[in-house]
Amino acid sequence: MKEKKLLLIVNPRAGKGRIRNHLLGIADLYAQSGYELQLSVTQAQGDTAATVRRFGPGSARIVCCGGDGTLSETISGILELDKAPCLGYIPCGSTNDFAATLCIPKRFLPAARIAIAGSEAYIDTGLLNGARRFLYIAGFGAFTEVSYLTSQDWKNRLGHQAYILESLRSLAAIRSYHMVIEGSGPDGGKTLEGEFIFGMVTNSTSVAGIRGLAGSGVSLDDGLFEVLLVRMPRTPRDLSELISGLLREEGNGMVHRLHAGTMRVRSTEAVDWVVDGEFGGNYREVFVENMTKSLKICRKMPETAAKSKNYPKQVKKNVEI
Repeated sequence: MKEKKLLLIVNPRAGKGRIRNHLLGIADLYAQSGYELQLSVTQAQGDTAATVRRFGPGSARIVCCGGDGTLSETISGILELDKAPCLGYIPCGSTNDFAATLCIPKRFLPAARIAIAGSEAYIDTGLLNGARRFLYIAGFGAFTEVSYLTSQDWKNRLGHQAYILESLRSLAAIRSYHMVIEGSGPDGGKTLEGEFIFGMVTNSTSVAGIRGLAGSGVSLDDGLFEVLLVRMPRTPRDLSELISGLLREEGNGMVHRLHAGTMRVRSTEAVDWVVDGEFGGNYREVFVENMTKSLKICRKMPETAAKSKNYPKQVKKNVEI
């Protein structure tokens, strides 16, 4: 039987580097499943997409083993291929937002099994200014810079707490940006103008480790992003309304929630944007569009496998929605 090629991309520094102790078990699993394994260990930011472009053609499967940043780079490379293979994901970063959305377990071997035997599904991705691809979030403003300013060593030592500590240090630096924001959605176009301290366009149930921030009913393949926009509070009453709006599904005058297939943001000054946890550029104008069902990915084990008596209990526990 002819072996299928599998490209395994590993970020050895993601999370606390624990994946190194499991690589042999993962390689053995893939070999037993009939794959010819090609291993690529990332060395620097930006080389993952190049690896996918070079070795991805002809691969039956690409499996990414790292955090959200490594995953995003892998997807950028996959979407440039003429014939994109299905993507598997073994989460081993500090937060792993999108793994929670995909119902992928935290344990490495169960996740590795899902990466080759899970249910395959097409999901939406995003495109920023026609060039920068992203998987699950593009955002600006308060705290968005925390993920790429926090050093990998600090993330490895403190895990998710590193993000919290860095966020607290950023409180004094919160500022607003005057913007005009236009979104297209199922209810027609909507335009907002004013001073905003935060905005995100997302396709995930978990953001910065917080579930529900994007609202309920998130669908990964409906051609729409969940958009959250927060205005600058000027008075104690504004602040109270802001907090209330974040807790309400429909938002309010300080917090706006939209469903949009595209969004254009114009600001009076250049604003830093973050894309999937990495610095995405500095712009006065941004156009974000939803690339509907552009990526095929393994999400979770099929129900028939998860209910099987022969399937590991820890996987059953983690893949159920």
